[in-house]
Amino acid sequence: MAPNLKIGVLLSGNGTNLQAIIDAAAAGLPVDIVAAVSSRPDAYGIERAQAAGIPVTVLNRDAYADPEAADALIARTLHAAGAEYVVMAGYMRKLTPVMLDAFPDRVLNLHPALLPSFKGAHAIADAYAAGVKVTGVTVHLANEDYDKGPIVAQEPVRVEEGWSLDDLEAAIHEVEHRLYPEVLRIIAEGRMTLGDDRRVRIAG
Repeated sequence: MAPNLKIGVLLSGNGTNLQAIIDAAAAGLPVDIVAAVSSRPDAYGIERAQAAGIPVTVLNRDAYADPEAADALIARTLHAAGAEYVVMAGYMRKLTPVMLDAFPDRVLNLHPALLPSFKGAHAIADAYAAGVKVTGVTVHLANEDYDKGPIVAQEPVRVEEGWSLDDLEAAIHEVEHRLYPEVLRIIAEGRMTLGDDRRVRIAG
């Protein structure tokens, strides 16, 4: 049996996607969360990580005065913990080439829309304001272009008549909490490849 995939998780807020991965791992997902890093000392995700026995590194605004130095620190921390992949889970800092080069094509990001539509930090609200009938969730490999890396997986969310923005957010998060662990399982099982054309292919 192959060893579990070792991941480091980056977070900035409530940590619900971190919790979804923790819960999935407890239920048999072949993933070990070897470290977590929070960009904010008040993020509730810190408590989630600590409750699960995950080592947490907590940074603050001052640490990001030099973004490349911050990313170098994070990369060293994750490498020391044995992380093979970096999983961004509500992490609100743009990664520099320092981090991307430390984990080439091994940094996952979760975006609450069907990229390339509705890029940026307010994707759910933007989709709602646009009145679209279908939006969704994208998991992609991060690169230097914000919300533009190779797409790994997408799942649509139909916007029902009469929904509020809160209703749409809840539906998006429900998909996120299921899709992210599914993608991690695919990677852990060795079924994901990235071609020379920068397209992701999934076997099985």
